[in-house]
Amino acid sequence: MPRDEIERAFLDVSASLTGRRWVGPGAEEDRQAERMAQITGLAAPVARILARRGVAPEEAPAHLSPSLRELLPDPRSLKDMELAAGRLAGAVQTAQRIAIFADYDVDGGASAALLIHWLRALGRNATLYVPDRIDEGYGPNAPAMARLATAHDLILCVDCGTLSHEAIAAAEGADVLVIDHHLGGETLPPALAVVNPNRADEPGDLGHLCAAAVVFLLLVEANRQRRAEGLPCPDLLGALDLVALATVADVAPLTGVNRAFVQQGLKVMGHRARPGLVALADVARLDRPPSAYHLGYVLGPRVNAGGRIGAADLGARLLSTDDPHEATALAERLDALNTERRAIEAAVRDAALDQAEARGLDAPLAWAAAEGWHAGVVGIVAARLKEATHRPAVVIGFEDGIGKGSGRSVSGIDLGAAIQRLAAEGLIEKGGGHRMAAGLTLSEAQLEPAMARLSELLARQGAGATGPRDLRLDGPLMPGAATADLIEAIEAAGPFGQGAPAPRFAVPQARILHTRRVGEGHLKLTLGDGLGAKLEAIAFGAFDGPLGPALEGHGGALFHIAGRLELNHWNGRATPQLRLEDAAPATQ
Repeated sequence: MPRDEIERAFLDVSASLTGRRWVGPGAEEDRQAERMAQITGLAAPVARILARRGVAPEEAPAHLSPSLRELLPDPRSLKDMELAAGRLAGAVQTAQRIAIFADYDVDGGASAALLIHWLRALGRNATLYVPDRIDEGYGPNAPAMARLATAHDLILCVDCGTLSHEAIAAAEGADVLVIDHHLGGETLPPALAVVNPNRADEPGDLGHLCAAAVVFLLLVEANRQRRAEGLPCPDLLGALDLVALATVADVAPLTGVNRAFVQQGLKVMGHRARPGLVALADVARLDRPPSAYHLGYVLGPRVNAGGRIGAADLGARLLSTDDPHEATALAERLDALNTERRAIEAAVRDAALDQAEARGLDAPLAWAAAEGWHAGVVGIVAARLKEATHRPAVVIGFEDGIGKGSGRSVSGIDLGAAIQRLAAEGLIEKGGGHRMAAGLTLSEAQLEPAMARLSELLARQGAGATGPRDLRLDGPLMPGAATADLIEAIEAAGPFGQGAPAPRFAVPQARILHTRRVGEGHLKLTLGDGLGAKLEAIAFGAFDGPLGPALEGHGGALFHIAGRLELNHWNGRATPQLRLEDAAPATQ
C-alpha cells in the first residue's frame, strides 16, 4: 500500500474524541470489495467484509455457509487420539469408574459437560472434579489426583494437564488421559495419552482449537470406534452449543472449523434444548437467539463467575445438568456471583489502568500488580487493559508475597509461549497458556525483572509496533442504508470475534437529532443525514469518558460517528441500531 494511503486518516480523523486515529480501507481493498460485489451480487458492506478477510469471490458461498462435514479435521490426525478414544470407549464397555478433572473456566466446564453428557447417553456416570482457583490453582495437583486415583480407574484431565508431570505421576493405579490445548513443553507428563494440538511434536495446524473442540474430536473418534464394533453412538451434533460457547469464551480465532463450530452451535442453542443454557439465557434476560457476542459477553462471564469468586464447579454443573429446576437454581447463583464479580473487577480495573498509564502505554506490554487484588478477576482485568491499550496485558494480584497473574494478548502475539519462556529461564515460579491467554505465578522479587523480560520477548514478536489508538473501519455508511436486511446479511458473514472482528462503519457528517441518558452512564441518540433518514444509536458507558458529554452537548454541530451495526430487539420488534464506539467533530 502506498505511503500516502497508510498515513491518510479516514475522514481526516487523526484524533477522535477518544484520541484515536481512524484507519479505513485502502484503494486495493476497495477494488477487491467492488469486484466481490460485482461477481457475487452481495451487498457492498458484506463484500467488503469478505474481501478484507481474503475470501475470493468463488469462495464466498462456502464462507457464508461453512460446512462442518467439510471442515472437520480427522481426529486421528492428532497424536494419541486413537489410543485415548479407545481407552475411553473401553472404560464405558467394562463399566469402569471414570473421573473428569476440569479447569474452572468456560472451556473446562464445557469440556467436562461434553464428556458427562456423552457418558450419560451410554448409561454411565462420571465424577466431576474442578479445583479451587485460590486454594489449588490452575491444573491438576498431586493431592487431588492421588485421591481420585484411589476411587477411579480412568481420569480425564480436560483443558489442563499438559505441563502437570508431578500431579499426573501421583495418580497411581489409574490411567490418565490429558485432553488439552495449552502449549506443551519439551517432555510430556506420564499420562497414558496426551491429546493436544499444541504439543511440541504436533505441526500446530489445529492449534487454534479450544479444549472443548479437542474433546469433541475425541468423542467423534470414540463414536467411530464404537460404530465399527456395531455399538450405539450418542448424537454429537446437539453438543455443538457447548463447543461454540467454549470457542468464543476462550477467545479462539473464528477461522476455519471454528467458524463452523460457532455458526452451527448457535443454531443448536437457538432450539433451547439444554437446560443450563436456557436457564442462563433467561436469568440474563436474553430474549432472542444468541449471537457470538452473547456467548462472549453475556453467557460466558456468568459461567465463569463460579470459578472466579464462587464455587469452582458451578459452571460445569450448570452446563452438564439435565434438570431444569437445578439449572435455574445454578443460573441464579451464577448471575448473583457475576454481579459481585463486576464490583470487584471495577475496583481492580481502575487501579490497574492508573498503574499502566503511569508506566506509559507505548511499551510492548501493559502490566499492573498490587497486593490484595482478587486472583479471580485478574484475567478479566487483563482483558480490559488489553482492550484499552491494544497491547498484550498482564495483571497480577499478590498475597503473602506470592503473585498470581493472568495475561491476555492481541492478534499475532503469542503470549503463552513468551510466559512459558519466562518459566524455563527461572524468572517466574511457573506459567503457561496459549497464544491469547496465559497465567503465571511469581514472587515479589521476580516481578520487575520478569515483566522487563516479558516486554522484551513480546517486542521481538512485534508487540507495540502499531499505534495503540488506531480504530480500524470498514468504510462509510449512510443512515438510510442501515436496514434490517443489510444487518442480517452482515451477520451471515459471521460469526464475529477473535480473528474475525465485527465490521465497524462510519456515519459521516451525522446530525444528532435527539439524545437521552439511559441506564448507568449510557447515551441513546438519534442520528440523521439531513435528508430525512434516521438511525438509532447507543453508546454504552458514554459518560465514563469524553463521548457522552461531547455528544450530549453537541449544540447542533455535525459529527462523524463510528460503530457496529446490530438489531435492537425490543417489545417483539427488531430495529437497526448503531453500537457507537467513537466520534469526531466534522468540519462544516
